[in-house]
Amino acid sequence: MEADHAAGSGNYQVVARRYRPKDFDELVGQTHIAHALSNAITSGRIGHAYLFTGARGVGKTSTARIYAKALNCAQGSTLTPCGQCDSCISISTGDDIDVLEIDAASNRGIEEIRQLRQNASIRPSRSRFKIYILDEVHMLTKEAFNALLKILEEPPGHVKFIFCTTEPTKIPITILSRCQRFDFAGIDTKQIADRLASIAENEKVTAEDGVFDTLARRAAGSMRDAQSLLEQLLSFAPQHIALADVHDMLGTANDQLLFRLLEGTMHGGQSQIFAELDSAASQGVDFGVLAEQMMGLYRDLLVSASGGEANLLLSCSPQQFEQVKTFASELGLHRILAAMQILDHTHTRMQRSTQARILMELALIRIANLDHFHQVSVLLEELRSGQPAPAIGQTPSQTVKAAHRMIAPPQPNKLAPPRVPVSSYPERVGLSGLDDAKAKSVWFEAMESIPGALGSRAMKCTSLRFIEPNVFAVVFDDRESKELCEKESARLQGVLSQSVGAAVKVHFELAAAEDSGPRLSDREQYLAATENPLVLKIQQTFGVKLHEVRR
Repeated sequence: MEADHAAGSGNYQVVARRYRPKDFDELVGQTHIAHALSNAITSGRIGHAYLFTGARGVGKTSTARIYAKALNCAQGSTLTPCGQCDSCISISTGDDIDVLEIDAASNRGIEEIRQLRQNASIRPSRSRFKIYILDEVHMLTKEAFNALLKILEEPPGHVKFIFCTTEPTKIPITILSRCQRFDFAGIDTKQIADRLASIAENEKVTAEDGVFDTLARRAAGSMRDAQSLLEQLLSFAPQHIALADVHDMLGTANDQLLFRLLEGTMHGGQSQIFAELDSAASQGVDFGVLAEQMMGLYRDLLVSASGGEANLLLSCSPQQFEQVKTFASELGLHRILAAMQILDHTHTRMQRSTQARILMELALIRIANLDHFHQVSVLLEELRSGQPAPAIGQTPSQTVKAAHRMIAPPQPNKLAPPRVPVSSYPERVGLSGLDDAKAKSVWFEAMESIPGALGSRAMKCTSLRFIEPNVFAVVFDDRESKELCEKESARLQGVLSQSVGAAVKVHFELAAAEDSGPRLSDREQYLAATENPLVLKIQQTFGVKLHEVRR
């Protein structure tokens, strides 16, 4: 490594360039690709076109240069290019006349590709192969790709193509089919941290524990991003890097602040949340970054709550796994999922707002009050059954269905049988014992299990009859309910068939106007509501009265 660059000299190179891998052994995190390319050289199975895909900063262009050096080294095609010959040196600096690196984003037109085709037919000046490395190849125009097709399919023997891209889906299939594709994975956090530690040691810079782990997690799998962050830190703290320096430079919150915010949301400490966020603002924390950090923390809680191990953590270190596990078990899976959805929505809104701090405060206060929102379903169960509901965390599925039913306004339905627990209905009654009365019970039992508008509409039928051998005729007095049920007839028939225990069909009919019966007046509806047990229970629970509105 060239670690002796003078920082004040005009020839100073940044860390990402100076510590770029020079051969396959130095390539970090892409062992499978290095192994495949090495075997190609060893066996002589060298293709004419390669496609390197992957996120930014994972080594695509570096691998292309290493492969070019391995093919064109003065010592012959080798797995370990010497790095001393003119070819190796000029390829490393990007100045070789036979290895051309082309930025496809700025040379994307058909004229540039035509020029490339003309030059490709000329033999290399001094090297074994003429190699074209096209970076961000997906930026080429459709016409440019078409111009490239012929030479890509049948290139001269001395020409090799290496395409690099972050978006392979934008490349035409006709190009993809002519290339050997290699997918570069994101680099493991520990491998990035070890590499940064090695660079800092060569630069004669010391660092506190956790500095390189923090940088590696922040880089999210990109070695180049991690090295660029380290470059900033070397200017910020040229002798010794403290963990506080990392947070000050990146605008991130330290782990202690994140866990204090987590405790505040768990235990309803709303004043603590505001105090901690105010402290974060005074430290220069970027609230957009803080939202990402909190989402990462909840992601690790989700991993622990789902039974994952310490090696699956992304935002927290393995040493914090026990603390994460404790928090996860106390929160529970559903609260973690709800919190992540709130944070994700907040982070999206922050990108379009100048009130990042207020949005962050709103998000954390909402998370702190998730328990109160959970009480709604419990209260609905009490109203429906007239009995105390089960404890939080033990609410049965009937509670959820009760909530769906309570959302829709109650509609008078003389056909519906008395509401009894679903578990008391007979299961799989079969076709042989069905008559109109039993068919009604089976129908309402099945429709009770369907949440939302569909189930509510299906239960608004005015009459129902059973036609042997296996047909349910369902009559509605409003066209909207009939049309919705017809649209979802396959779903309704499937649910009904499960209840009956045999395949059945459903015909939906619209009642004639003269058969629909007289409609209740406003006065009659009011009097009926005053006698409804559910309405009486609501009045008793909330301490309210029902008033008649005269129009």
